[in-house]
Order: sequence, then structure tokens, then C-alpha cells
Amino acid sequence: MVAVGGNALTRPEQLGSAEEIAANAAAMAGALADLVRSGRQLAVVHGNGPQVGNLALQQDALAATVPAQPLHQLSAMTQGQLGGVLARAIDAECGAGTAVGLVTHVLVDAADPAFAHPTKPIGPFLDRREAEQLARERGWQVVEDAGRGWRRVVPSPRPIGIVELAAVRTLLAAGAVVLAAGGGGIAVSAGPDGRLTALDAVIDKDLAAAALATAVRAEELYLLTGVDCVHLDHGTPRQRPVHRLDVEEAARLLAAGQFPPGSMGPKITAALAFLRDGGHRAIITSAGLLRDTADGLPGAGTCIERSPVPMANLA
Repeated sequence: MVAVGGNALTRPEQLGSAEEIAANAAAMAGALADLVRSGRQLAVVHGNGPQVGNLALQQDALAATVPAQPLHQLSAMTQGQLGGVLARAIDAECGAGTAVGLVTHVLVDAADPAFAHPTKPIGPFLDRREAEQLARERGWQVVEDAGRGWRRVVPSPRPIGIVELAAVRTLLAAGAVVLAAGGGGIAVSAGPDGRLTALDAVIDKDLAAAALATAVRAEELYLLTGVDCVHLDHGTPRQRPVHRLDVEEAARLLAAGQFPPGSMGPKITAALAFLRDGGHRAIITSAGLLRDTADGLPGAGTCIERSPVPMANLA
């Protein structure tokens, strides 16, 4: 299971044009194709934070002419958009029909506290004045994000189930590269009669990938990010890479604040959830080092495993 960030498809310095997204998807597909050609069975979850936020801005800008759609509909739209782009890019590398995009609904608890405390940044970075103006005009909540500007935040409940799980398993068994739970999936809750209700939220794609990986009994979870590996004391003079961790040490470092919620924290949390539910290993790395980390090249990426690792590997 590979989780690809939405920022990898629309980079922070980009506007998010179709051409930019397609070029970024082509670069990502090259890394994914290396795994396919090595004989691995592959499923992919992608993020959609920049894209769903941009789409919301477009919707609101023309709301007086065309009714704006709710957030759960925008999540479905970006699943189709990005899933299609990635599928075509993977097919270009591995042959037509290799990849299949599946619009996926993900179960959450309607009473999840996340609905009262939005934390998931979406859309472009804004200056404070513009962000606060949009918040007043549209009823948004906005926060400063990683020192790079202000962004809208929306609820991000924890995933508790994959609605289309049987279809994902069938496609994997048929040999397809499956793109599922895009953008974390469309958040839905189940009523007493089993009927699903869509909810306005954006599920964290790393947590969705961990849930899906557990459900399909994947052995490995790859969480791709903009850095080659995890660092301890990030942004300080003591910053140093860490290439191997066990579950206990990763959990201790997370609790100690080494991995902030706005950056590496969700990836460590997702990795721990996957491993505690039976996964073999979780790897955090960049797309450029994906194949090297998959092959166990020393010093490539950060590998978190259930079995203890020597403390010397933390240096």
C-alpha cells in the first residue's frame, strides 16, 4: 500500500493547473511502476488537500450562478480527477488497463470529536488578511499552517471502515494496480438501517491508507512525503536522520512531541496503527527513494517495524 500526498500532485509553489497535475502524476507513476515491475502487488491512496480546497474556492466564487456543492461532493470529484490522472500515468508506464481508480466511501463515526474541532488544512496558502476575510464571508475556520501561510481547515474524522472493500480485493486479485480511498475517501456514516449518509469532512489520507492496508492484509505500507526520511529534532541544530525504529520507540518519540501534528505526526500515527493491526513494516520516504526503501537499501527512508531494532540505528 502506497500513500501519495496531494501536495505531490500540486506542489506548494504551483497553481494547480491540469498540466502541472499531469506532469507531477507522470513523475510519481515512474516510481510506482518500479514496484509493479519488481513483481509487487500494489494499491495506492492519494491525498487531495490542495485540489479539494481549490475546487471549493471555484464553487464559492460562482455560487450566485451555479449552486455550490457540499464538501463531500467535492471529495468525490477530486477522487475521480486525481484517480484518473494517476491511472493514465501508471498505464503509460506499465500498459493500458494496469491501473483502476475506484471511487471509495470510508466509514467514520458521526459523533467523532473531529467534527467540532476542524484541523485538516485544505486549499492554497493565503496571507492572514485574505484568510480572515474569507473566514468572515464564508464561515470558514482558518489557521496558520507550518509557517507558510494561512489555510482553511475542515473536520478530519478517523476512518473506521472501507465500504468498497470487497471490490478492492477483487481488483487486487485480478492483478490491477488499485487506486482507492482517494483524498482519504468520501466520509460517510451508517444509520441503524445501514443506509449511508455523506458527511462534510476530509479524512487524512495516511490514516485511510493504513485502514485500507490492514483490511486487505497488506504486508507493507509506504507513506510518501517531501523528505527522504524522518528526522529527529527537525529544524534545530541537532536535526539528524533516523532510518529504523520499532513500534515502541516511534510511539515514545511521538508522545514526546518529536513529530508535530502538522507535518510528520499523522504519518507516524498511521504507521503505528498499521503495525499494531498486524502489518509487517511501514516506511516513510520520498518518491525518489521508493524502490530503494522497498528493496531494503541501507540508509534509504525510515523503516518502522514491530520487532525491536538496536538503539544504534537511531543515529
